[in-house]
Amino acid sequence: MARKPRAPRTATSAPFPSDPTTKWARDVVDGRIVSGELVRHAAERHLRDIRDGPARGLHWRPEKAAHTLGFFPAMLTLTEGAREGQPFNLLQWHTFCAGSLFGWRRDSGRMRFRTGWLETGKGQGKSPFMAAIGLYMSGFYGVRRAKAFAIGQDKNTANVLFKDAVAMCRAPIPGGDEEDTLVNNGHVVVRGEGDNAWKLEFVESEAIFQSLANGEAISGPKPTFVAADEIHEFKSNTSIELWKAALYKMPGDALMLLGTNTPSSTQIVGTEYSEFYQKVALGEIDDDEAFAFVARVDKADRETVFDNESCWPKALPALGVTFPIENIRGQVKTAKSLLSTALSLKRLYFGIPIGVTEFWIAEEAWSAVQGEVDPGAFKGCRCWLSLDLSQKNDLTALTAVWEKDGRLFAKTWYWTTKDGLEDRAKADQAPYDRWVEQGFLTAVPGAVIDKSFVAQQVAEILAEHDVQALVFDPAGIGDFMKACEEVGLPVWLYEGPESEMGNGLMLMPHGQGTKVFFYKQIDDQGKPIERLCMPRSIERLEDRILEQTITIDSSPVTYSCAANAHVISDGMKNRAFDKKRSRGRIDGMVTIAMAAGAAESGLSVQPASLEIHII
Repeated sequence: MARKPRAPRTATSAPFPSDPTTKWARDVVDGRIVSGELVRHAAERHLRDIRDGPARGLHWRPEKAAHTLGFFPAMLTLTEGAREGQPFNLLQWHTFCAGSLFGWRRDSGRMRFRTGWLETGKGQGKSPFMAAIGLYMSGFYGVRRAKAFAIGQDKNTANVLFKDAVAMCRAPIPGGDEEDTLVNNGHVVVRGEGDNAWKLEFVESEAIFQSLANGEAISGPKPTFVAADEIHEFKSNTSIELWKAALYKMPGDALMLLGTNTPSSTQIVGTEYSEFYQKVALGEIDDDEAFAFVARVDKADRETVFDNESCWPKALPALGVTFPIENIRGQVKTAKSLLSTALSLKRLYFGIPIGVTEFWIAEEAWSAVQGEVDPGAFKGCRCWLSLDLSQKNDLTALTAVWEKDGRLFAKTWYWTTKDGLEDRAKADQAPYDRWVEQGFLTAVPGAVIDKSFVAQQVAEILAEHDVQALVFDPAGIGDFMKACEEVGLPVWLYEGPESEMGNGLMLMPHGQGTKVFFYKQIDDQGKPIERLCMPRSIERLEDRILEQTITIDSSPVTYSCAANAHVISDGMKNRAFDKKRSRGRIDGMVTIAMAAGAAESGLSVQPASLEIHII
């Protein structure tokens, strides 16, 4: 015989200080709680808005926050971890986040925040916290027929936090006996058996909390709450934006909560959202409806993070509470002698945004040579250009490398087409549209890249710099030469040491595969003269990077190309970039290697006088 639903306890039954949210913020700002810069800014924002918010229609309501904070230990029991079987007493960072999300109100009384971003190291209790908020918003917040959803890149990621919610519904309610659960009391009905549960139904309020994989849709969603965990795993932001749009249409309280570890540089979706919410926290973007909690070690901590345990709580706010410090010490010891582990550990636990899997070179070394390269600072310096032309409408890349005081300096220009830009961005999982807006990528009219745009850029560089030669991937070079003729730029092809000197800019082919080729001629020592080839250029660029004697102009397009690059080698350990096996576009990586290789080879057969007339 089915048990009659028992009325749930009130969430305010557990005693709570009057305003622990604001107390936590003050403790952070005053230095009593160890925190990173981004968390400190979040705390400062809370305190500042208590003072200035009313003028913008924002009001701090600590009693609203207290109702939410009281719900967790009064109704829910932790089902795993160091405090398994104990009431869900919130961690300090949980208190600040939950208090902020539910305590801030608008003039109308509606919740201030529509979206929230939670980014911490692994093991800090994000998933059960988000699951508990889902239970609160669906069954205990007071919205009849509320609809809450847990979404993910796939069913597995969607179920990460949803399984926590199901487990808490099946666990004893604090203060009751073993049989006193939300399920046994008839308050919640679980649809699906065991780990295959997919929906929670709240009997009295007719509310639901459901798990959905990315791409699964329901007709006319009217969500009260959407939780998306493991954002770093998302391949596209389409579903997130669709759900967000649905939330913003809701007339009453509605919230989207996004949770993640620090994304790697190849995880474009997570990186984009993280950068947005970081700017919200820093005050660079004014968005009164976005809440940001980003727990990372500071930039000043990155070099010594393995040896400086005092900074670890900045990214691990549960350290020493529910997350034992021994959990991380052992991994740090291993990471000190294993680079791949070090990169992953720094990102996943300490919030350092590096650690791309199979980065073509040690990513720390690559990051160390990123900087600003201003062409105007290298007038009179020898310069080498390299070009990788797109077949149709993907990326075309042009790199200039200057030599100055024994160092190399590289800057890359990129072109793509306006037609189909949005579709290519989705297919390549790269934010081309945003890069165009920011000036890192030029979108030209039409469906095929007009090579005259590239030829014009080359002509402008030649007009102001001591260019020795342009090296190129042979594909499509004929079209480029025609474009040079159109813009009034004289060029000629170098075919070997005995080539007759031509008029204008020398164009020299650069091998792309793992093979090393030679000219028929020999040098003064009787050795065959080696052609420019990728194995040598990669080796020369790699040496420069590891020695930190090159500066590569910082660009998200270039970083993406480097992160996408896949290097192959043959039996002689000759290496080359492989476009077919790479994770995405690598054109910028190819041109940087070619130009650096040309510079290191000492290539210099450019005529002494070259007049360029830009038209």
